[in-house]
Order: sequence, then structure tokens, then C-alpha cells
Amino acid sequence: MKKRLVFSTGAGMSAESGISTFRDAGGLWENYPVMEVASHDGYLRNPALVHEFYNQRRRQLVEAVPNAGHAGIAALEEDYDVYVITQNVDDLHERAGSSKVLHLHGELMKVRAVDDENKVYTLEPGCMDTTPDTVIDGCHVRPHIVFFQEAVPNMEQASRLAADADIFVIIGTSLAVYPAANLLHYVRRGVPVYYIDPNPAAVPPGVRVMRMGASEGVARLTEMLKIGK
Repeated sequence: MKKRLVFSTGAGMSAESGISTFRDAGGLWENYPVMEVASHDGYLRNPALVHEFYNQRRRQLVEAVPNAGHAGIAALEEDYDVYVITQNVDDLHERAGSSKVLHLHGELMKVRAVDDENKVYTLEPGCMDTTPDTVIDGCHVRPHIVFFQEAVPNMEQASRLAADADIFVIIGTSLAVYPAANLLHYVRRGVPVYYIDPNPAAVPPGVRVMRMGASEGVARLTEMLKIGK
């Protein structure tokens, strides 16, 4: 039976693919105040602005390509039972070939019904702009994004994956976004934990810190796993 290798990835995972992050922008995200375009209150105040912001991000995403880190994680499925828990709303893990990806904060290329969160629709690259007036299957829709001030519905499943991990790897996150940052604390005692980030946060003793970017870190991790370190 293959060992279960669980990755927890953040914005740094996609940075090498040109996907911008708001935490490096002084409270601005693509020149917008973060809470205006990524919070529940912001959406209620100005849904048209929020729709247009995510339209712009989708256009950016379709031009991006998975980086070597994404590809390296997907390649590990040959030898491990790999699961990816990601805070990222892009689809670069899937496009790189990862087959089991859990999105904590939603998915950029999807929208959902305003009045029924279970009705989720995938947008196509040629038809991905939405407005508050957009109707799909008889429903007005909103970005399928977990805004600030909203619950994280996939957190329970993510916690179970972390608890079941035989190897746990954190990549490209400041460990400052909750509840995602708590995943580390669900990992069983004695399970190897690796943390790949060029500017890592403080972590508990026993976590192996690798001060490097995602692509370099995944390549190095792959080498280490092969020789059993």
C-alpha cells in the first residue's frame, strides 16, 4: 500500500506561475483594497466590483501555466497516495496532473448560485465573465470563493486528510491564514513534516524547514523521499 503524502499549499505555490498574492501587496490586491473584493461585506456593498475583480483574475489565470513545483507534486502520485489541500483558488494543481485536490477557499473558474451554495457551475475560458445579472440554470450566481467573514466548508475534510497523512508537506504559506494554518496541528505525532518556503514562519520543533521556492523545494523533497530521508 502506498504511503499517504499530503500537501498543504498556499500562495507561494503559484507565485512562480505569475499568480499575484495580496499578502505581498500592502493590503492591496491588483490595486484593490482586499476587503472590498474578497470579503462578504465587500460583496454585499458592491457585487459588480467583486464580479469584475474575479473576471480579471480568471483572465490572468488562463494565461498562466503550472510550474515545475506543480508538476513535481503530480509526478509523486506514481509512488505515493498524494492529496493536495490548497488555499489557492487557481486550477494549476489540476492542470499539472494532480488527481486529488481539495480547495479550501473556493475555485476561481467556478461560480455558484447566490441562494444555493450546492449549485456550482464551471466556467469555460471563452465565456468566463460574470456580473450580478448573470443567470445560469435559472440562478443568479456569485464567485465560488470563500470570502473573508465566511465559513470554510472543506476544513473538516482537510483536517481528516492531515490526520491521516504518513508524510505532511507545507508549501508557500505564511501560516497566517486561519483556519488553514491549523492543519499542521492535526498531523499525528511522529509523522515527518516538511515546510518549503523562502521566508518561512516559525514552526514547532521537528518540522524540517526548507528555505526555498516551490519548484526547487519540490525537486529537493522528491530526492529526499527517494533516499528515505
